[in-house]
Amino acid sequence: MRGRFQESSLHDERLDIVVQHLLETDACQVLDLGCGGGELLQRLVHQNQFQRIVGIDIDEVSLGQARRVLGIDLLDETDRIQVRYGSFEEPNSQLRGFDAATLIETIEHIDPGRLSRVETAVFGGMRPGVVLVTTPNVEYNVLHGMPPGEKRHPDHRFEWSRARFRQWARGVAERNSYRVSFIDIGEFDPQHGSSTQMARFVALPLSENN
Repeated sequence: MRGRFQESSLHDERLDIVVQHLLETDACQVLDLGCGGGELLQRLVHQNQFQRIVGIDIDEVSLGQARRVLGIDLLDETDRIQVRYGSFEEPNSQLRGFDAATLIETIEHIDPGRLSRVETAVFGGMRPGVVLVTTPNVEYNVLHGMPPGEKRHPDHRFEWSRARFRQWARGVAERNSYRVSFIDIGEFDPQHGSSTQMARFVALPLSENN
């Protein structure tokens, strides 16, 4: 996602770190929620560990681009890699039971009042074993030379501070029986943190209280 703010090297670093974390989980089935043009999917498909990879998005143009770069046909998708039209705000029983799911630079494109729908659909309904969520750290924008109040992309509905993101993520984890930890992505500044912040959710047994 880009507006006046340009982040090509950070974007590559972000995707590489996400792939590394997925590899460390030993996940075999991965769901990319809001897959866009398929940049993360391209990286995942080169890793033999991932035996089933599914990307979903509501943007038909982006889905077409993803299919082209992955070399898959809409009517002849393989068992290993699929790209589908769909919303991660809506429950979908076919997407339940994946080892891991990613939401990479997606939640900030959703009106805050609708984030509860994402939580219900993803953490409550799909319930992947691991969920990785990345989003911009608004505190870092000043180091990108951005004036106060400017967002990194015109479609961003919000950009959160580290404290606000952690508050939201911890609430999601507590309500849905997950454990959450946080990772900085990009060059770290002692005052402002890193440009990208990531939450790593790990599902707990539903009978376990955390």
